[in-house]
Amino acid sequence: MAQANAKKLTPIQREYQALAKAYEPSRPLLQNFIRAFVVGGAISVLGQGLEDMFIHYFGFTQKTAGNPTVAILILLAALATGLGVFDKLASFAGAGTAVPVTGFANSIVSTALEHKSEGYVLGVGGNMFKLAGSVLVFGVVAAFFIGIIRSLPGLGG
Repeated sequence: MAQANAKKLTPIQREYQALAKAYEPSRPLLQNFIRAFVVGGAISVLGQGLEDMFIHYFGFTQKTAGNPTVAILILLAALATGLGVFDKLASFAGAGTAVPVTGFANSIVSTALEHKSEGYVLGVGGNMFKLAGSVLVFGVVAAFFIGIIRSLPGLGG
């Protein structure tokens, strides 16, 4: 596909692209990988620590400790986003902050904050669920099909 687009470029455009590529700074890939790994791992370790706390100090089982753990991780990510801390952490760690629960909470809260000036109903509520809506729809559809597959004889658990 990139080659098809390159054929359509004029000589001046190709020359400009070559010049821009020559001045483009190299990306520190190894450093980015390490930062993402360490921060993503730290978020996961925090979640595991919260789950262990619920099991050992509050009498939850392994199965029931997951819900409050996820709720607290969502709350912490939402608070960090609101206070501007999550953005600084994300600029440092890159994809490391995209651990599913915290990354999703960040995207919802940052969308809500971005549209706050449009009002709470049409701005915050309406725009916040543009992102969440698609994720929830795919989640519900996936859960539906997984439920059907699990209910089939010989395939279920």
